[in-house]
Amino acid sequence: MSSPFAGIVDRYLLASSEFTRRLRAVGPEQWSAPTPCTEWDVHHLVNHMTRGNLNYVSLLDGGSAAEFIRLRDTDALGGDPLGAYMRSVRECAAAFRRPGALEQILDYPLGPVSGEQALAVRTTDATMHTWDLAHAINAPEELDPGLVAWIEDHLTDIYADLAESPVSADTAHRFFAAPEAPPLAAESRQARLLRLMGR
Repeated sequence: MSSPFAGIVDRYLLASSEFTRRLRAVGPEQWSAPTPCTEWDVHHLVNHMTRGNLNYVSLLDGGSAAEFIRLRDTDALGGDPLGAYMRSVRECAAAFRRPGALEQILDYPLGPVSGEQALAVRTTDATMHTWDLAHAINAPEELDPGLVAWIEDHLTDIYADLAESPVSADTAHRFFAAPEAPPLAAESRQARLLRLMGR
């Protein structure tokens, strides 16, 4: 039986390329546009994604959960948001391709986790934030159907044993927004996943 995280680096790169595609479409006047994450505008969202990639690399290098949280809002974009994001993706993918990286236990903020599970969380985050960015800039909101199917099929595995999970009734919703709408009779997979993730 194959692992739910088989091919996770390739899935991460796919999710990141989908985010990059929307990022390329951001107009000069849209960086201050609001996003579905109410505390962030587009600039904050892109910084969150870029800094997050760099923080995952730091975890592989022995960084702590406390350091991860402390750095999560520091600027990672400088004057080149697109370039900074794309570099962070390359650095993150290269780090997780190191021998043993996927088996390494990381001091993740939501609890100790293997490298492959951490990257699965990162891939899910990138996919959800792709929709957030598309919605914020009025770009096409359709997500990659293969990523949507993989995330929905493996949500329990992706967030297994973590302190916060979108599929747990006990989640404090500090990291995940609570679903606002009840399920519809004929939801698409994407609509169902977005609802579960608080969109």
